[in-house]
Amino acid sequence: MRLIDLAIIAVYLLGVTWFGARFKESQKTLKDYFLGGQTAPWWAIALSIVSAETSTLTIIGTPPLAFGGSYVFLQVVFGYLLARIVISTIFLPQYFSGNFFTAYELMQRRFGPNVRKVTAGIFLITRSLAEGVRVFAISIVIGIILHTGGLTSIVVIVCLTLFYTFEGGMTAVIWTDVLQMFMYVLGAGVSLAVLAGQLPGGLSAAIHTAAEAGKFRVFDFSWSWNTPYTFWAGLIGGCFLTTASHGTDQLVVQRLLSAKDERQSRLALMSSWGVIFLQFSLFLTIGVLLWVLKGGKAPEGPADRLYPTFIWEALPVGIAGLAMAAIIAAAMANLSAALNSLASATVVDFYQPITRGRHSAAHYLKVSRFATIGWGAVLVAIALVASQWGSVLESGLSIASVTLGILLGVFLLGVLTQRPDERAAIAGVIAGAIVMLFVKFGTKIPFTWWVMIGSISTFGVGWLTSLVLGERKRT
Repeated sequence: MRLIDLAIIAVYLLGVTWFGARFKESQKTLKDYFLGGQTAPWWAIALSIVSAETSTLTIIGTPPLAFGGSYVFLQVVFGYLLARIVISTIFLPQYFSGNFFTAYELMQRRFGPNVRKVTAGIFLITRSLAEGVRVFAISIVIGIILHTGGLTSIVVIVCLTLFYTFEGGMTAVIWTDVLQMFMYVLGAGVSLAVLAGQLPGGLSAAIHTAAEAGKFRVFDFSWSWNTPYTFWAGLIGGCFLTTASHGTDQLVVQRLLSAKDERQSRLALMSSWGVIFLQFSLFLTIGVLLWVLKGGKAPEGPADRLYPTFIWEALPVGIAGLAMAAIIAAAMANLSAALNSLASATVVDFYQPITRGRHSAAHYLKVSRFATIGWGAVLVAIALVASQWGSVLESGLSIASVTLGILLGVFLLGVLTQRPDERAAIAGVIAGAIVMLFVKFGTKIPFTWWVMIGSISTFGVGWLTSLVLGERKRT
């Protein structure tokens, strides 16, 4: 009976790979390959942004948060909205004032080539580590389906995603993101409907039981530096986290730059928040209903296996295959975006400056494709050791949070001030790194506060350094 489910998954994987590869013919220049020729409509970019920040981590990592707690994780999403307003006001006008391919070109215009290389390098390290965790997450799902080891699962997904990303570039990334977002939301919706039908006493009784247990509690207005999901940690920490991830991380900035103009980019960014809010609510609801179904008992084995195990073991044949394909869809969407953004920063921020742009467009396009393959290999290697890093959702968020604050601090120093120069920016980066290493390994402060701490440290030290050193005479 599992053959039907396996067939659905196989058809989906092959279908989406074929669909993405069809965009090969439109890839003539770096603008085509990394920005999709800036022809994608705002709504497609909005859905692509959602896919970029979702990943398998969200799908398999969010339900356990509600299963073991409540809806308090949703408080972080309110910070996401505030961040989008900040990005639209501060960063988008800067990005669309030049013909940029990456976020880090803005840093060269403001501070010089060294700061550009430092910020691009931070992105490459952070994104590859965080994405390695996400690639590992899909091996959990494939392992449940096929009972295979992590290496086999990881290599299959990476190779399929590499193929269409290699061929179709950013155009393929955006349009496969749209397709795959509809796919995983549909899978979650079907899972929720089937789950509701299996609840003892029906959905209304389950809602009553969960409400009495406080599972639907959203807000926690207490103040604590040690509690990750409070209203203040969500609003302030979530705002800093998303301002950094959507305003300075090439993974999302690349999508914003792919819009036709600043207005379309802003519309895509703001509208994506509503989809994110509904999406997190959906997965948290699945977690609460699973808690009711299992009578409040702790899950056997790792919590990250809770939702995919339910899908594969409890859903009817055919529907289980659809839902599992949906989870794999999220993984491929996020992976393709990461591969393309890593390749763009590698080629545009490092290779082109080194070669001084003296090669043809065809040459840089060829190098970009091979850079995509190279990063695929790196992500496979990282994913193989990511199993030791705990909860996949919180591991992915915490890895990014360590350095995103440093990036945000430098970017804010660049767009909000005039006095600090390259020396001040580098000093800020070094200070921010030292502070974040102490916070990570020397305190119990949760990751929801890390970006705020890192950005304030970087910005503050950079500004103070500029006061001490004075302004460098411009030539």
